Amino acid sequence: MADLLHELIATRAAGDGDQPALLYRATSLTYAQLWAEVECAANGLLATGINAGDRVAVYLPKQIETATALFGAAAAGACFVPVNPLLKPRQVNYILQHSQARVLVTSAQRLQLLADELAECDQLKTILLVDELTGERGEAVARQLADFTIINWPQLRTTPPQTPHRRIDSDRVAILYTSGSTGNPKGVVLSHRNMVAGARSVAQYLENTPGDRLLAVLPLSFDAGLSQLTTAFSAGASVVLMDYLLPRDVLKAVQRYQVTGLAAVPPLWNQLIQQDWPPAVAENLRYVTNTGGAMPVATTRELRQRLPNTRVFLMYGLTEAFRSTYLPPEQLDLRPQSIGKAIPNAEILVVNEAGELCAPNEPGELVHRGALVALGYWNDAEKTAERFKPCPAQDAALPLPELAVWSGDQVVKDEEGYLYFVSRKDDMIKTSGYRVSPTEVEEIAYNSGLVAGAAALGLAHGLLGQAIALVVTPGQGTGEHDTVAAELLAYCQRELPNFMVPSRIVVRDTLPHNQNGKIDRRALGAEYATLFEDTSA
Repeated sequence: MADLLHELIATRAAGDGDQPALLYRATSLTYAQLWAEVECAANGLLATGINAGDRVAVYLPKQIETATALFGAAAAGACFVPVNPLLKPRQVNYILQHSQARVLVTSAQRLQLLADELAECDQLKTILLVDELTGERGEAVARQLADFTIINWPQLRTTPPQTPHRRIDSDRVAILYTSGSTGNPKGVVLSHRNMVAGARSVAQYLENTPGDRLLAVLPLSFDAGLSQLTTAFSAGASVVLMDYLLPRDVLKAVQRYQVTGLAAVPPLWNQLIQQDWPPAVAENLRYVTNTGGAMPVATTRELRQRLPNTRVFLMYGLTEAFRSTYLPPEQLDLRPQSIGKAIPNAEILVVNEAGELCAPNEPGELVHRGALVALGYWNDAEKTAERFKPCPAQDAALPLPELAVWSGDQVVKDEEGYLYFVSRKDDMIKTSGYRVSPTEVEEIAYNSGLVAGAAALGLAHGLLGQAIALVVTPGQGTGEHDTVAAELLAYCQRELPNFMVPSRIVVRDTLPHNQNGKIDRRALGAEYATLFEDTSA
């Protein structure tokens, strides 16, 4: 039984070493081969003089070396920091500095882009390249970075075995940087216990087995993306690494690799249901899941029509506690808008502003307690104190309070204990004295069948306080933008009370997405901030 994250692979290598573990393009590694690669990475990192808990940043797209570097850092006794490959040099520089990374694992091409930024990273000592710096530009970068130790990946194979640092399950193993509503991203610190417990919990309710094959399309810097690896390794399943360009590439990969499990964010699901699905996709997929926001009911309905024999798991989670809830597939017809109940080995509470447990159907903040609650935000005691607080309704006789994570998400629980997402606290729209959930407005937009993507925004309005703007992308074959806007407005007027009807509908070809594939509401809010500025009288 694995207690530490890397032991998920080591245990399988010892018992089922010939089983496939990791696939990337035409390459396939068994568990024994993957563990050998992880040990090479760990030995190479230890040979650099890295200490227990030191941060190893990995700035690569999804490939074999990315996975082996992450788990190799864990095996060495270090702490890995996966950096989203879509980030620009200045954003990467912030994460390297804030995490106080000692080692950076990257490629020659990415290093050339980062070279001008690295002088500011005073804790960074070693750069591990998965390929070589070549040509005049490569030589110039090598001279520019002469103060750093640069190691090429093949050198790891010649490193003698090293003794890893001793770690226990409560020690940190990862820092995942997550975007906040304002300011720079926060580094969520996760322990071995957090990640192993999360992997086992998810594998339990998804009923993963060694026969499953998961397609990893989400970034490994995103907790749900990294979960595809940890969950699979927990169950002895295999994972396909993929950075897709177009939604149809995802469906082709499901068919090619005979994928049985697929997780995606709602914007990707909204794009996928617009595609032509090969018949083999429905034959292979045992289950699909959502993450990164509530799934529109219309999207769930369309998925079930396309995948009649596939189980659809609606899920809710946050980086600070990995996963919190899931809705069993057999409940979809009864409560299609629910995010379900607590995952195994977690308790979910709904708490009002007075700190009391809410009654059924009373909205409150979702609070997560249990083994999956993270260790806090790296180097940020103030933000940690805001989000990680004593668990409500605990026994006053306990001298040390248990900390829970307060999500900032508004939910309600029905009489049977099923939870329903309402809104992020800071996303709630306050218009004409009413509080409106943007999710509810977006659901109506999706139900119309006119849109492929939707974001409801509360924008400053001189008379209403805030007015609702609905920004959408049109569905296939829905006509000109003006036609879609008019038809959608008429649909909203039929389906919504007056105070929830958007004051403006904006139809555009694309919506901005953040680094994890979610619709970027902050960017849209900034772009349309002055949309109603002439309404003060």
